[in-house]
Formats: sequence, structure tokens, C-alpha cells
Amino acid sequence: MTLLDARPARSQHAATPVPPRRPSRLGATVWAVLAALLVLAAASGLQITWADLPSLPGRIAQYLWLMFESPNWEKLPRALFETWRSISMAWIGALLCVVVSIPLGMLAANGVGPLWLRGILRGLFAVIRAVPEVIIALVLLTVTGLTPLTGALALGIAGIGTQGKWVYETVESAQDGASEAVRAAGGSTAEVTRWAIWPAIAPALCSFALYRFEINIRTSAVLGLVGAGGIGSMLSNYTNYREWDTVGMLLIVVILATMLIDTVSGAIRRRLMRGGF
Repeated sequence: MTLLDARPARSQHAATPVPPRRPSRLGATVWAVLAALLVLAAASGLQITWADLPSLPGRIAQYLWLMFESPNWEKLPRALFETWRSISMAWIGALLCVVVSIPLGMLAANGVGPLWLRGILRGLFAVIRAVPEVIIALVLLTVTGLTPLTGALALGIAGIGTQGKWVYETVESAQDGASEAVRAAGGSTAEVTRWAIWPAIAPALCSFALYRFEINIRTSAVLGLVGAGGIGSMLSNYTNYREWDTVGMLLIVVILATMLIDTVSGAIRRRLMRGGF
């Protein structure tokens, strides 16, 4: 047999397709089953009365009708005053958070603080993030009492964990060109931080500070439910007495104030990220 006779047989053998091996889906199936079991276990532990679920939308609509059919505007002046107290509480808490978290967060970043200090600060931030604002407020109540100062301190302390994490992640994600230039000129770590890192991250940190203020606005209403003052205390009191028309008015004030602050703060943040004022 010549080479010409053997060539077609060889090419025919090489053209035979070999089906790829089907990937195993055992791992994905196991994880899906475990997630489903976790959901079922959580639902069974809540002791939900499933027979009441069909009537739930109607009951919610009933209470919404009671609140917003005819809101009681007689308490509007006091509601505005308490809203201002909540905003002040949120603003002081945001300032406290920013003043403490920026230097600590920068020390927790790679290339700025020493290794042992970075580990301590990052662990501290993680512990603070694990504790809700309400728990911190309840602890502070034993020291400062039922005052708006309790809410401001709780918001400030609780925000340090998240804000500090944002700071050191922002520092580590900044470009290294300016830092290398300052180090090449003989600059120390403090000079690198002042002349290279800070100008690069300042707009982002200001944006995060405003975002922290927006979060504090919402959280301050929740802290009022535990006696920290502000609009949340009014909501708690009038809800307990079932004065739904006043509760509806308070909710309208809270929603409008929150939307207004979010709009203004969002516009400022966008301006900062585009290059400042």
C-alpha cells in the first residue's frame, strides 16, 4: 500500500470527534441543597403562622389607610423640631466618625502604618462593625442617659468601623506613582501621606463622609425608638398609643426630610467626585 492510499484512512481517523467530558455538578448540587435546608431551618425556627399570610396585605392596607387618610398636622411644629434634633444628632455623629476614622484608617493601610498596628486597627474596625448601633446606644444609656447625645455618640462610634475600612481600602487602591515620586525625592512616610496619598484620596473620603451622614439620618430615627430622642421617640410614643393619624404625619415628615437630604448630599458627592468645587 502506498502513502497515497494510507493518507485518506489516517485523515479519517484523525477527524473522528472525541466528546468532551461532562463537568461534574455535584458540588453545585450539594451547596444548593445545603442552602435550601438552611432556609427551611430558619423558616421553621420563626414559628410563622402560614394561615395568616393571605390576610397580611389587607391588614397592612388597613393601617396605611388609618395613617394617611387624614394625617394630624397639629403636631407638625414639634415634628419639625424633633426632625431637626435627629439631623443634628446624625451630623454630630458623622463628624465624630470622620475625625476619628480617617487617621486611624490611614494608619491601617498597607505602606502607611506598621504591620502590628495595622492588625490591631483592622481587628478593632471589625469588632465595631459587628455591634449594631442600637446595642451601642443601650450601653451608652447607662452613662449619658436618655439624651440626643447618646444617639450622636452611638452613631459616631458605630460608624468608625465601616468608615475606617473605607479609608484604608481607598488608600490601598490609590495610584502609587505620586507616592513613589515623593519617596524617590527622600520623603518620609509622613510626607508621602501628606503630599501624595492625601491629595489622591481626599475627594473619595469626603464623598464617604457625606454618605455616612445619609446613613446616620436613617439610623437616628431607629435610635429614637430606644429613647435617644429625635423623631424616632415621637414615632414610638404615638405608635404605642395607636394615634395612627399622627404617626402618618410623622412618617411623611421623615420621608420628605430624608429624600431632601439625600438629594442635596448626592449632588455634593457627585460634584466632589468630578473634581471638587
